[in-house]
Amino acid sequence: MIFYFVNRSLEWLEAHGLGFLRVFTFVEFRAVMSIVLGFVFVLLMGRRTIRGLLKLKIGDNPEFYHADLNQLMKQKANTPTMGGILISGAIFFTTLLFANVFSFYVQMALLALVWLTALGFADDWLKLTSARRTAGGREGLLTWEKLVFQLGLAVVLGIFIHHYGQHKYQADPDILAMSRSLTLPLLKSWQFESGHMIPAEHLIVLGTWPFVILSILVIAGSSNAVNLTDGMDGLASGIMGVVGFAFMVLALIAGREEWAKFLLVPWIPLSDELAIVCGAIVGSCLGFLWFNCSPAQVFMGDTGSLPLGGLIGFIAVVIRQEFLLFVIGGIFVMEVISVVVQVGYFKLSGGKRVFRCAPIHHHFHLGGWTEQQVVVRFWLISALLAAIALATIKLR
Repeated sequence: MIFYFVNRSLEWLEAHGLGFLRVFTFVEFRAVMSIVLGFVFVLLMGRRTIRGLLKLKIGDNPEFYHADLNQLMKQKANTPTMGGILISGAIFFTTLLFANVFSFYVQMALLALVWLTALGFADDWLKLTSARRTAGGREGLLTWEKLVFQLGLAVVLGIFIHHYGQHKYQADPDILAMSRSLTLPLLKSWQFESGHMIPAEHLIVLGTWPFVILSILVIAGSSNAVNLTDGMDGLASGIMGVVGFAFMVLALIAGREEWAKFLLVPWIPLSDELAIVCGAIVGSCLGFLWFNCSPAQVFMGDTGSLPLGGLIGFIAVVIRQEFLLFVIGGIFVMEVISVVVQVGYFKLSGGKRVFRCAPIHHHFHLGGWTEQQVVVRFWLISALLAAIALATIKLR
């Protein structure tokens, strides 16, 4: 809203000596400010929210199918969860304040945020109350129930993004193709000649259903991947801070014609507004880390992990960088693969395991690494992967 107000009032502001507010028309400045505001919002609201969760007795009692791991994690009993409401609230408030809320992409990002926050809230609430009980204890939403809502959102977003390009860029077939192209690492899909981006030999333009299927895999997959990673103090929030910052840079590049042409990546007009959403993700995760670092005072729960993963997946689809998400979010990918391998091998072998415990961060914990060592080392790997991914942009 600040952007809209300043953009509409430039002449009046200049006439009244407030021309310096013009800085809010620059998306780079607003992206950086969204980091600051997201951090401050969570910091100011954190203790009050934690007290409220404690008062409501919303405490987590993590239980695993592994006696040694339960012993390691027993000190976390009754730590308040659903702290993801802080993250989602900070992202929502910061985006409304700094982003162009009339941008289609920003509106879809807010839809994804609200949808997945509500889904995560429902799942956490059922886990933390006696609303559902199974033989193994309390149960949240069933897997298929969560998937229905995640897949439904991904289908909606995929179709809307694909058809928005058809409506918005029909007068410029090259931009339309860019908004639907598959960006493969190290291969040149576009080349710059005579002041224009033109298709190159490796260009692949996706039709409606391939585009939607890819959107489903990326958005629903990243949402669940962050959810699986959220199992240690500061692990998911720290990694998401790194991933969010990398995608803030990528969104700025994709939304700027001159930058996109120089780096030969798809130019998606107005997608740079998503840099504000990424900045809000970074700031809110850093602020949450203030309370979530070891020993954690609060857990994010599904209320935070589902929307964080879904949002970053949505942004990757818009700016056509799904494969870079696979690299930058390599820890998330590793966590998912470890669970799939563990469950699959357990069933096929009649009870044998590949890892001591899955997701894989528990494997290292049970192997002798302290929780802090696992978390910091995974942060370092994420930072390295982000640097590698950003470095490959120019390599075609």
